[in-house]
Parts: sequence; C-alpha cells; structure tokens
Amino acid sequence: MFITFEGPEGSGKTTISNIIEKRLEDIGYQVVHTREPGGTPIAEQIRNIILDKANTMLDARAEALLYAASRRQHLVEKVWPALKEGKIVICDRYIDSSLVYQGIARGLGIDDVLKANCFALNYMPNLTFFIDVRPEVGLKRIEGRDKIDRLDKEAFSFHQNVYNGYKKIASMYKDRIITIDGERPSELVVKDIIKHIDLYLNSRR
Repeated sequence: MFITFEGPEGSGKTTISNIIEKRLEDIGYQVVHTREPGGTPIAEQIRNIILDKANTMLDARAEALLYAASRRQHLVEKVWPALKEGKIVICDRYIDSSLVYQGIARGLGIDDVLKANCFALNYMPNLTFFIDVRPEVGLKRIEGRDKIDRLDKEAFSFHQNVYNGYKKIASMYKDRIITIDGERPSELVVKDIIKHIDLYLNSRR
C-alpha cells in the first residue's frame, strides 16, 4: 500500500505521518517512511538544488522537471522495492505537490506538469491525505523554525494559491484524495487517518 501526505507549509503533515508510521508498526505492519523531494542519495542531491535559498533564479519549468527527476529516482530506488516486499510506504509529498506548486501556484498548468510526471512515473498512490490548513495558520506555525527554505520565503499570495490549488486537486481526485481538517488537535487528525487506512486495508482482504 502506497500512502502519501500532502499539505501547504505548516500543515503538520510530516509530524502526522510520523505518528501514523508508528501506529501502523505497533499493530504489526512493516512500514517504510520517506519524503519528497529526496528519499535516496541522488534524489536528496536534487532536493538541495530545489530548496537552496541561493537559487532564486531557478526557472519554474526547470523546477518542475527537477521535482519529476527526483521523484522518478526515488520511486525506482525506494518506493517500488518496498512495495514489492509487501511493505506499506508512507511518503511525505508526491505528485500532487507538483500539480499544486508548479502547475497552479507557478502558473505552468496542471496538464503540462501532469504530462511531465506521467513520463517520469505513471504510478499513483492508493491513498492521499490532504492535511487542510489555511495559509495564515500554517505560516504562523512555522515562524521561528530553524530551517527556512526557498519556498517558505515566498509571498503570502503564493501560499494562498498553493492552498487553493490543493482544494482544487482534492476535488479533482476524490477517489484517491481524502481531505482531513488539520487545524484540529493532532490526536483527532491521526484518529481520522487511521480510520480511513483501516477501511482501505479491510476492503482489500
């Protein structure tokens, strides 16, 4: 089973996905927890280029292609091997991030970004959880964070476009993307997500 977590900056998806990993392991599942961009040595090198605060001149199309390249390497090296071994793979971000950040917020268009990623991947998650947190709430959460990357420094309008983009993508892929209210206490968020994962796993038995 391939599960991805999506959300704007400060949505808490990384923290939540870490808790979900532990809960699944506690009940006996083998879990691989990874992230994008990154997850493997080559993909992490590409991540460093994308998120480096010095790379302010990075072209939007080049950015989208770098994400797709990192994603392909990560899929081949880490995700597919784990799935073939029968493990659950939890990934912090995947293709929906590109559709939102580059396709919508950067204005490249969902279709063009999707085409680039389909060439690289042609592989979708079983379930995607969109942690729904408004940008004013998410950005407040990351104030004072030690590591601020190139995307964190974007104007508020960019983050608003990201949020609106996620809402649009969630409505387009209702069969796969489950929207979770991320502004509630984390224990309620986790409870909701575990419920949906259980329903999916039970449907496959």
